[in-house]
Parts: sequence; structure tokens; C-alpha cells
Amino acid sequence: MQEMKNDFSDKKEISSREIILRQISAVSHRRKAESNPYNFSGYQIYEEIVPDAISCFQQEIRAVSGECFVFENEPELFVSLKKFVSKNGFSKLHCRDEELKERLNNFDIPFSSSEADFETMDVGITGCEFLVARTGSVIVSSFNSGRRMNIFPPVHIVVAHSSQLVDFLEDAYGQILQKYGYKLPSVVSTITGPSRTSDIEKTLVLGAHGPKQLVVFLSKR
Repeated sequence: MQEMKNDFSDKKEISSREIILRQISAVSHRRKAESNPYNFSGYQIYEEIVPDAISCFQQEIRAVSGECFVFENEPELFVSLKKFVSKNGFSKLHCRDEELKERLNNFDIPFSSSEADFETMDVGITGCEFLVARTGSVIVSSFNSGRRMNIFPPVHIVVAHSSQLVDFLEDAYGQILQKYGYKLPSVVSTITGPSRTSDIEKTLVLGAHGPKQLVVFLSKR
């Protein structure tokens, strides 16, 4: 009986060892077969950009409750911006972007850049780093207008150029690295539509912790 017990124990031990060796062997063979296990070439992660980047961006930003108006050139953009501000009764515009301040002055669009007027603004006007066509997102950084201008205003107007439009998020991040190198902005944020939350009774609320309205004015040239 003792001998039979020992034979059984030995077979059980060998069996377990074989299982472990087979598992190790399988992993080894799999690694040899896959020279790059993280190669995703041939896999389409995103949907295609159709029919073009501008139209795709307009469609996607509207899907997240934002707006995008497209213009042939900058003069047309700022004339329309002035009408938009007047039509909506916005009287307290705030802008801290030096290039935008010059253009607003050229088109007689009144604004303030004073800290004393910051908390009473109706609209914050900023530039951006990039626009992302596939997600309808706006990429902003602290270099554009500081950290607060993308969060505090009830209405956030972004003035952009078609040269800032990229297809996917990784394109934007890659170009930011190329643009700034080791001197990156202290903050780089991705804005996809107005601020929103559904934390309260699962009811969607816009403007809960940021702008209630996001509007992009985009110039083709």
C-alpha cells in the first residue's frame, strides 16, 4: 500500500511540473512569433474623417452641445463675431490674448482685460492650441490666456484658424511636444463641449463647473 501511495504522489508531482513547463513553453513560443506584441498596424481605432476635417469637427462639436461657425477669412470672422456678440446681448467681454486683443480693437469690438472686470464677464474670448476633428475637442494651454479663462466665463468663445485643425488627439499632443519641446505649458487641457454633469439625480446639467456655452469661430485662412 505504501508503494502504491508513493507511485501516485510521484505521478501527481510530474503532472504538475509538466503543466507548468507547457505553460512556459507556450509563452516562449508566442513571444517569438510576435516580434512586436504592441503593433496595432492594420487595426482602425478611430472612424474615418469624413467628408473633411472641418465638416467632421463641426458635426462632432455639435454632438456635444457646442457650436462652430466657419468663415472664409479673418475679416469675415471678426465682423460676424461682432454681430454675434451684439445679437446675444453680451456687453462684458474679457480677453487676455495679446494677438486677439489687437484684432478685437481693429474691428471695434469692446472688451476688457482688467483683473477688476474678470468676475463680472459675460464672455471669455481665447485662442487655442489645436482643434481635434474626430472628437470635436478644443486643446488649450496656459500659454493661450492663462488657466482661468477656459473655466470661469459663462460663455467661452474660441477663435481659431484651420491650420490648427488636426484629425486625432494624438496628432495634437504630438504637435504640442514639437512646438514647445522641454518648455511645455504648465497646463494643457482638452475641452469637449460645454461643462456638464449628471451627478444630481442623473439629470444632465450644462455649465455646472465651467462655461455653459462653447462657441468656436474658425477661419479657413
